[in-house]
Amino acid sequence: MHRRQGESLIPKYLAPNKQAIALAETLIDCFQRCQGEQKKVLQAELQEIEGDSTDFKVQRGLAHLLKNHFSTFEIVSPLEPQMLREKVFAQAAATMPIPEQQFKILEAIATELNKAPDQSVTPAAVATGLYADLPENHILTEFSAPTPQTLIDRYNLSQVQGIFYKASQLIIHAHRNDPGEYKLLFRYLKLFQLMTYIEGDADTGFTITIDGPTSLFKASTRYGLAIAKMLPALLHVSKWQLEAHLQYKDTYSNTMRQGQFSLDDSCNLVSHYPPGKPYDSMLEESFVKGWQKLKTEWQLEREVDLIPLPGSVMIPDFRLVHPDGQEYLLEIVGYWRPEYLQKKFAQIRRAEQPNLIIAISDRLNLQKAGVKFDDLPNPIIWFKNKLPAKNILQIIA
Repeated sequence: MHRRQGESLIPKYLAPNKQAIALAETLIDCFQRCQGEQKKVLQAELQEIEGDSTDFKVQRGLAHLLKNHFSTFEIVSPLEPQMLREKVFAQAAATMPIPEQQFKILEAIATELNKAPDQSVTPAAVATGLYADLPENHILTEFSAPTPQTLIDRYNLSQVQGIFYKASQLIIHAHRNDPGEYKLLFRYLKLFQLMTYIEGDADTGFTITIDGPTSLFKASTRYGLAIAKMLPALLHVSKWQLEAHLQYKDTYSNTMRQGQFSLDDSCNLVSHYPPGKPYDSMLEESFVKGWQKLKTEWQLEREVDLIPLPGSVMIPDFRLVHPDGQEYLLEIVGYWRPEYLQKKFAQIRRAEQPNLIIAISDRLNLQKAGVKFDDLPNPIIWFKNKLPAKNILQIIA
């Protein structure tokens, strides 16, 4: 839900006041009570809570979030429902079609199913399982209850995410930040397969241009969802601004209109994505511990240099800095998938960074993966299970 202010769209946030907290608590309690019940039972309870309330849209929005992000609904049936129906209907066709036969048929099917080992099926379970595959008959088997504040935070985030379905283009200005934050953001951009163009560097920041779903030849709900999923990742970046160019249908004039939406790091939205891990692997962690034991003036910094590439970036694992101004970058290649190795070494070639040291696990079969590394201008060091810190120091000292 949103309102218009000129050409801008303003989301209708839910303030975490006493009334909103009470509503969130009521809905959460409803879901907890309905664990083990069919979805239609839950829906009836929610409708009773809604009554003739004027804020029914807010209630339905909160309930939608609880259903889709905190609940697990499953088909509970002694046999796949379609197969169960075939058995019951075949049994029913062989007997007199009168109501008195119903229990006998269900009992016969239950007896047949109980012949299987570790099966204990009642006639009532057969009756319930017949149409267990219908959405309204799915069972709420698990509910991970959020706090009322968490639910309200998720609701406000969703209000903004919904606006992105109308976007023709998003422009993100990520100002100078910790490169680990950039790395997390770029990972999510890749994960959601967004069409992006990246300009800039770590010193001045990055401008990320993303094509929106309405820029496609045919508006794609799936792509709009991917855009929306990007926002929680952006919230982990410390300093940023976002501008969205929108294309939406005016409900009054029934015509397409152009609009805009802006957001920045002061928005107070809360991400539900976990922050980046301290280390990508135990290999990196053991290397850092080894470096800390060395007596050297070289300082080890993690993921601080971002190397811009056409339409992408490369983020080496570490930077080594000497007080006299010398710098080296270190990339540890220990992952074995051929596709990963091919992409990684293609990035290394495009980066053209002769001060980039490549540490490669000798368990990797680069030739089998189709990777050629003999002509690389970069220093290469091979390691077994762990990367000895002293071996890197010998190269740069």
